[in-house]
Amino acid sequence: MDILNNVVIGFSTALTASNIFYCFIGVFLGTLLGALPGIGALAAVSMLLPLTIGLDATTALVMLAGVYYGSEYGGSTASILLNLPGTPTNAVTCLDGYPMAKKGRAGVALFATTMASFFGGSIGIIALYAFAPFLAQWAIAFGPSEYFSLMVLGLVAAAVTQDSPLKGLAMVVVGMLLGTVGTDVDSGVARYHFGLFELRDGISFIALAMGIFGVSEILHSLRDAGGTPEVQNVTLRSMIPSREEWKSSRMPTVRGTVIGGAFGVLPGIGSTVATFISYALEKRLAKDPSRFGHGAIEGIVSPEAANNAGAQTAFIPTLSLGIPGSATMAVMLGTLIMNGIAPGPQLMMTHPEVVWGLAASFWVGNVLLVILNVPMIGLWVRLLRVPYHLLYPAIIILICIGTYTIRSSVFDIMLVLLFGVAGYWLRLLRFHLAPVLIGFILGPMIEENFRRAMLFARGDFTAIVARPLSGVALAICVALILWAVYRAIRPAQPVSA
Repeated sequence: MDILNNVVIGFSTALTASNIFYCFIGVFLGTLLGALPGIGALAAVSMLLPLTIGLDATTALVMLAGVYYGSEYGGSTASILLNLPGTPTNAVTCLDGYPMAKKGRAGVALFATTMASFFGGSIGIIALYAFAPFLAQWAIAFGPSEYFSLMVLGLVAAAVTQDSPLKGLAMVVVGMLLGTVGTDVDSGVARYHFGLFELRDGISFIALAMGIFGVSEILHSLRDAGGTPEVQNVTLRSMIPSREEWKSSRMPTVRGTVIGGAFGVLPGIGSTVATFISYALEKRLAKDPSRFGHGAIEGIVSPEAANNAGAQTAFIPTLSLGIPGSATMAVMLGTLIMNGIAPGPQLMMTHPEVVWGLAASFWVGNVLLVILNVPMIGLWVRLLRVPYHLLYPAIIILICIGTYTIRSSVFDIMLVLLFGVAGYWLRLLRFHLAPVLIGFILGPMIEENFRRAMLFARGDFTAIVARPLSGVALAICVALILWAVYRAIRPAQPVSA
């Protein structure tokens, strides 16, 4: 009965004219930016974040969620047509999507990604409705010790699951340090402002997100981009799969959805790992594995279903615990905080219209995604023909305009450009930038809960460790850090003869 009530609350909120309109805007702009090589979901959400200023919390989240899964789909378009993945998630789609395009089956590949994305996203939404309330009810009994430990676990998990765990941990620390800049809430003392009046209120979340993800992604893409790409035409008739392709797609889509839904819930893991695992599983189960890498439709639908299922289930820990499972989820939490809403287990009780309106909008957005992308595929193809040296500078100008309109601060524009250049050089040094944003969001929350826990424990840290859930979470953190150190030093060990 509770689930039914949540559905009613959600759709009564999501089906308002304003929310449908902004969901459409989000899906359209997300698909547009996602189709550009090198942008990706995180950069797209960060770039469009200023557009939500002035909107209420529900409408802002509905729009950003539309940007999120719209860009996830749009990324597959460039992967299939140009063999240019914007993100590691889209890289899996390249493996068989581009070979299908070279065989003249680009339309089928694009249609298959749309259907798989819709199915995976729909099942992920059902999982959100089913599991998020139970997780939130369980988490209401948490104290500051449990919040502190679980948030630390989220940070460590986000760091050590990167290619280089130690670099991931370093980026988490950088994000936490940036989060300490500004006036301390408890003492009222201005910290780490270096005499700059503009930093007394802290570093702008939007400036950081748009700089290290938006600007740095564009600089990196311009470095590798050529002139005008060659893109084949795609017609609606060419998008109809054969009967054999329909049959071959069904079970891989289901399996990819299950894998993506399970991995999407885990903080720091997310859709990227799920897409690679789903692809590897389909290749292992195939009667003829040699087809993979040469245009096997199973190699497209399973990762795409996993990607979109994971994109939806990533909202479960974000909305029920207030712990972002990825950097994109950290942007969502930042949007809540900007609107004066505290994330956490109480969110579903204090603002049910925000949580369930957002969840219902996922279905609206997924339907709009299908309606948009099947007939408008020609628009995305023409977009990909625009020379990069004209397109990307225009986007940077729009980013600067959007940043300035928020606080009318030239200093924020300077921060965007500074973070953009810093993010670009960090990318060249093979540092992952996602942990920076997660550390920036969770760092102040960890500090606040640690102080509260210490007050309750009268300064005795062992009291935090002694609490069962808190102690287990911290023990897992220690294990993950030791594992990361082991992975880092293992290649340096001499090989015995």
